[in-house]
Amino acid sequence: MDIPAYPASRPLALADKPFLDAVFARLQPRVSELTFANLYLFRAPHAYRLTMVGDAVVVLGRGYDGAPYFLPPLSGAVTDAARTLLDAGMTLYGAEERFVERHLADGGYRIEEDRDSFDYLYLRRELAELPGNRFHKKKNRISYFAARHRYAVEIYSEGHREGCLDLLQEWHRVRADMGSSSIDPETAATEESLTLAGPLGLEGVVVLVEGRVAAFALGERLNRETAVCHFEKGDPFMEGVAQLVDREFNRLLFTDCTWTNREQDLGVPGLRDAKLSYHPAELVRKFRVRRG
Repeated sequence: MDIPAYPASRPLALADKPFLDAVFARLQPRVSELTFANLYLFRAPHAYRLTMVGDAVVVLGRGYDGAPYFLPPLSGAVTDAARTLLDAGMTLYGAEERFVERHLADGGYRIEEDRDSFDYLYLRRELAELPGNRFHKKKNRISYFAARHRYAVEIYSEGHREGCLDLLQEWHRVRADMGSSSIDPETAATEESLTLAGPLGLEGVVVLVEGRVAAFALGERLNRETAVCHFEKGDPFMEGVAQLVDREFNRLLFTDCTWTNREQDLGVPGLRDAKLSYHPAELVRKFRVRRG
């Protein structure tokens, strides 16, 4: 697939999926941003564009605050491309520790941990089985839900889309006043993911209560050993349904994977507490890098 030469760039398109899928298959990324579906679904709020720096494929973007950045170069002369952009005054976002050590450690750059963007990495089997006393509260909440509702769990399909969209609308209504700049983009991306799950290669589970969608989760494979859960939404007034849909996603999907990446917490205190309460095996550290 032809990509314009640097400094030209162009918006990400659905037709780029085969090319970028092949790039990511070679790269085997650990950070949750580096899947085609994630980039495509958040292409509007982050203004994702593709460019070439020398022979390296690079994704340009911007934060929710509008600040421009580039993601770690994906192929080609990665070190040269990263340093070219940094030396031009751009900021590198989402660089994993190994990337920084390999490509940028001796360049005199300002390297800062970005705690709000750390990915939460879990043993998939633990999320699927909730073993031992560490997960006692999670199991209790699922039991509370199961004792009060007749429910079914199904693999997501096109027939569930309208019900999921209705739930998403309610989820957005409840959270719209929380003041987070990510709520609207998150909702828009989730809505599009439900429509394009097939073309994007997303898989999911749905919890139904008396035929109505009470929760859903969608994700994909991040690398050979890791699944990533991009979207997880539940009825905010049904206690225990969030714990149930998380368990079922990990129990039914990507069962050959050792790990599940549940993405970052964006610095939201409640979300951070919730992700920590599942006892991550690792926080995948990410860094922002600037010219010193």
